[in-house]
Amino acid sequence: MGEERRLRDLWAEARELSLGTSGCVDRLDAPPSPLRFLRDYVSANKPCLISRAATRGWPAVSLWSDDAYLRRALRGHAVSVHLTPHGRADSLVPLPSARGRGGGLCFASAAVRSMDFSEALELITATGSPSSPTVAYAQQQNDCFRAEYSALAGDVEPDVPWATEALGRLPEAVNLWIGNGRSETSFHKDHYENLYAVITGEKHFLLLPPTDVHRLYVRHYPAAHYVLDDGGELRLELEQPERQVPWCSVDPYPETAEALAEQREAFPLYFDGPKPFECTVKAGEILYLPSMWFHHVRQTPDRHGRTIAVNYWYDMQFDIKYAYFSFLQSIDYTLPPCKPSAKV
Repeated sequence: MGEERRLRDLWAEARELSLGTSGCVDRLDAPPSPLRFLRDYVSANKPCLISRAATRGWPAVSLWSDDAYLRRALRGHAVSVHLTPHGRADSLVPLPSARGRGGGLCFASAAVRSMDFSEALELITATGSPSSPTVAYAQQQNDCFRAEYSALAGDVEPDVPWATEALGRLPEAVNLWIGNGRSETSFHKDHYENLYAVITGEKHFLLLPPTDVHRLYVRHYPAAHYVLDDGGELRLELEQPERQVPWCSVDPYPETAEALAEQREAFPLYFDGPKPFECTVKAGEILYLPSMWFHHVRQTPDRHGRTIAVNYWYDMQFDIKYAYFSFLQSIDYTLPPCKPSAKV
C-alpha cells in the first residue's frame, strides 16, 4: 500500500503543480506565439486546445464537407481503409475461439484494403450504421496524407507554422483520418508532439499524463489481425509465430453495467484515481497533444455521417522528461492481477 500511496501522491502533485485540477484542457482563443507554445506547453508537457482561429484560411474547413469536391479531387486515387467488426482497430478483443483459449484477450489489428477513394467514402458512411457487421475507417497513418491524399495538399497548411518554429523542425508525418460515429481509438501513447486538427465533425479525447502510466495496466498480449475471407466476412487470426504487444488494458467506456463492474474490479487505479482530462475538438480547432500522453478517442460525425481530421506528428525531443518517464515506467509496482475474463 505504501507504493500505491506514493503513486497517488505523484498523480496529485502533477496536477496541483502543473497540469491543473479541473480536468479541463487549456483553451486558447488564438494560436500562441512560438515562444509561448514552447515555454508553456511543450516544455511543460501540457496539452492545449486552440480555437478555430488556428485554421483560419484553410480551404479544407469549408471544402471537405462537400462530397462532390472530395470525389473530384481524389478521382483515381487509391486509399487504404481499415476494417473491423466494431470500429476499434489496434485494440484488445477476446482471443479467437478456434485456439481454445477462451476468456483471454489479444491485441487485434484491422484488415486493410486498398480501394478507390469514392468507394472508400461510400463504405465509411454506410458502415456507420449500427446494423453493419463491419466498420470502415481510413486511418493508415505512416504519413498517409502526403502519400495517398496529396491531391488535397493545397487545402491545409503543410505544417503548423508556430509549432514548427517552436520545435525547430518540420513534421515527420502528416496523417488524414476519415471515420464515422463507430470509429474509436483505444488508450495508447505516441512518441510525437501531435498537432491534431479536426476538419469536419468532432473528436472526443480522454487524456492521461505520462505520470499516470500505472493506471492503465499495460500488459503484454498476443498479436492478432483481422482478415477478409472469400465471402467478404472478417475473421480474427493470431499471428504466427506468436508476437507479444504491450498495450493498455483499460476500457473507459464499457458497454454494460456488468462489464463496468468487471473493469472497476480489475483496474481500480484507473477508476478510483483522478479523472482523466477531457477535451472535445470541434471542426476548425487544433489540439496540441504532448508526446507520451495516453489518449483515447471517440468521435461525433457531421451531417454526412463522417469525421475528418489531419494531424501533424513532430519528432519529440528525447530529453530529461523522456528519461524520467522511462524510469517511472520501469518501476515494477505489483498490481493486483486483472481477471482474464474482463470484457472489452
